[in-house]
Amino acid sequence: MVLKKKCMLLIMVLLLGCLMCACRKKNEILEEPLVEDAGEAVSTEEMKSAEEEAAVQWEKGYDLPVDDSEREEAEDDCKKMMELIFDIYENADKGEASNVALSDETVFEMQNKIKELGYPVTAMVAYSNMENYEGVNSFFEKCMKGKSGSVVVYELYNDGGIGRMKYIFDGTDMYVLGARSVWNEENSQGMAYVSYTRINEWKYTDKGWFCYELCVPEPSEVSEIVNGSCLVRIKPMTEEQQEMSERCVRGLGYQGNNLLCSNWDTEHVEELDYNGMYEYLYEMKYQGKFNSEDYPNGIPGEDFESLIMEYLPVTAEQIREYAVFDEENQTYEWVRLGCFNYAPTFFGTSLAEVTDIKENEDGTITLTVEAVCDMVICDDAVITHELTVRFADDGSFRYLGNVILNDGIKDIPDYQYRVRVE
Repeated sequence: MVLKKKCMLLIMVLLLGCLMCACRKKNEILEEPLVEDAGEAVSTEEMKSAEEEAAVQWEKGYDLPVDDSEREEAEDDCKKMMELIFDIYENADKGEASNVALSDETVFEMQNKIKELGYPVTAMVAYSNMENYEGVNSFFEKCMKGKSGSVVVYELYNDGGIGRMKYIFDGTDMYVLGARSVWNEENSQGMAYVSYTRINEWKYTDKGWFCYELCVPEPSEVSEIVNGSCLVRIKPMTEEQQEMSERCVRGLGYQGNNLLCSNWDTEHVEELDYNGMYEYLYEMKYQGKFNSEDYPNGIPGEDFESLIMEYLPVTAEQIREYAVFDEENQTYEWVRLGCFNYAPTFFGTSLAEVTDIKENEDGTITLTVEAVCDMVICDDAVITHELTVRFADDGSFRYLGNVILNDGIKDIPDYQYRVRVE
């Protein structure tokens, strides 16, 4: 009887233990989903926040996420091009400065190397043409009709680096996937960046300039204006246009002198800034920098007048009347262009390019010139003007007049003289 009771008691203890274990297991099973649900709640919240941030960034249009396959393709292509021009870069004269600056001739040699493979490639050199441009021209003409597509253009810089610009049009918006590869001190290549940006505005001009403005941080996000303006020449200039641009207008430009940005002729030369233009004419004639340290007390009158008269239809008497001249020392004043006598303007950075050449019956030549500005305003013809010149048999020439067409002088900043007659 006692044994029977002990057996019954043992059985009850075992049953109770089993029930307790079962209850504990049930609670564990019930609790596990609660833990998972909490984790999912956090993950969902993070995902929602990430999606909102991504949406905001897409709305801003810059620093957009780059697809892994697109990044890999861009890096591979850049590496391929750098390997192609390696021998040219390695053997090029890089100068003594820490920042490499290759000659234009070396950059063009690199361009020809890439050209041979059939890729569209342009050099970041004034008045240079894009090689294999036809497909790029066709792409932008289709974009203007609303047709989607993409095209890749390679850019060569004077430090020997390569840029790969992939323009993508989805039928509504234009994007650019930009990548740049550079050389390090050991002459091995590396990626400087890969970026993806929406283009805020763009146009393809009759002259063949692709003008666009990238989405960039706005002043509320940054303390200074970020310039997102870019211009790329697609259609080529003629050799004659290139030659005339180099010879007659590149050395002058639109800042520091007003020869190209004012109206004047042989009968009206009083408004020209002779003191300002001297250094530019000096560099055109002697193909070297004007060294102001050679003239601590002003430029000797005879030197100044002979150079001006070589390029302009004026007499020494007129120059002395209209320029700032020190009668006592017989010198002309010259001061460096700086913050005290010049307020920088976007127009001043424009590149003057010859777009048409007309021979006149009197033997003179009229050059149609346009100011191409890639800073902020992004315009391939800020002003259009006609510059008249006369060439001599020895190749030298004189400027005879300039007229700004279509009343364009109203659209540019008033000219600032460095020094004025008191």
